[in-house]
Amino acid sequence: MIDRARRRLLLLPLALTVARARADVVYPDVQQGAALRFPVDEGAHPSYRSEWWYVTGWLRDADARELGFQLTFFRNRPGIAEASESRFAPKQLLFAHAAIADPDQRRLIVDQRAAREGFGVARAAVGSVDVRIDDWSLVQQRDRYVAHVVARTFALDLVLDARAPVLLQGEAGVSRKGPDPLDASFYYSQPQVAVSGSVSIGERTRVVSGVAWLDHEWSSRYLARSAVGWDWTGVNLDDGGALMAFRIRDAQGAATWAGGAYRDAAGTTHIFSPADVAFATERRWRSPRTGFEYPVAVRLRAGDRELLLEPLFPDQELDARAGVGTVYWEGAVRASSGGRIAGRGYLELTGYGGALRL
Repeated sequence: MIDRARRRLLLLPLALTVARARADVVYPDVQQGAALRFPVDEGAHPSYRSEWWYVTGWLRDADARELGFQLTFFRNRPGIAEASESRFAPKQLLFAHAAIADPDQRRLIVDQRAAREGFGVARAAVGSVDVRIDDWSLVQQRDRYVAHVVARTFALDLVLDARAPVLLQGEAGVSRKGPDPLDASFYYSQPQVAVSGSVSIGERTRVVSGVAWLDHEWSSRYLARSAVGWDWTGVNLDDGGALMAFRIRDAQGAATWAGGAYRDAAGTTHIFSPADVAFATERRWRSPRTGFEYPVAVRLRAGDRELLLEPLFPDQELDARAGVGTVYWEGAVRASSGGRIAGRGYLELTGYGGALRL
């Protein structure tokens, strides 16, 4: 019987397949004014170039010890071998990252998966969230998501209950990423998601509960050519509100675009324009492994709100070169205002080790 590692290897893109079966491909653009449809748009959109389902959150165990966690599934349409009738043609590729931010470890505990879709090994279903690679999965059951990950040194078994409506980002779910309107994504969030379940690290299993943030984005033109990466944060506020903010950066570190949204506990939403959002570095951290330097503590201005984002610990660099081909910082952060904790969330920093190419 072929073991899982060999099965994944067999299902990854092969250079000969790429060379012999490349086809012309047209990716659909994200168009302003298009309306998202629920629940069908919660599933995969295989005609678009890139897509991801992204869950981050803070957990607490029975001893009140806090952990951060991340689980992301990526779908990519590489635009090769699309005319091939072979089941081995890599028409859709799936990648997944999972990580635990444990203060006892002082660095991320990380694992990742990659496979081409098919053969009962990997899938991204259309119509509802059902993404999986081997024994990693994120599956939707109406307003509930079930996450299951068996990694080399840890495991996640989590139930995520959506307690609030989806938050449409940008203009009714169309989120601009640059001056050109076609540099955009379809994007919605599920903040304030209640989490329960268990986390296992090594031989120890801990019953946990907490709050998470789920993002779903799909696009064919996410970044302009002049952009090298982005800074993003999603924060679940302690008062029941939610805040997302991002900026797209050029090679000089200047913001070429920015945006986000704030929804208060009563459900009133404010969408941020590029002028509404600013990230200011408070503290940097240099990775001892890659030498890349990240602004791991930042002061965020989003509309009339200002938050200080500080990491659970600095070393939350995620090396995903074996999967999606990049290294980035993905960290659990506390948000404070006026010296008091206001919420918890995640900060994502990409493009600090070279231009990001999706």
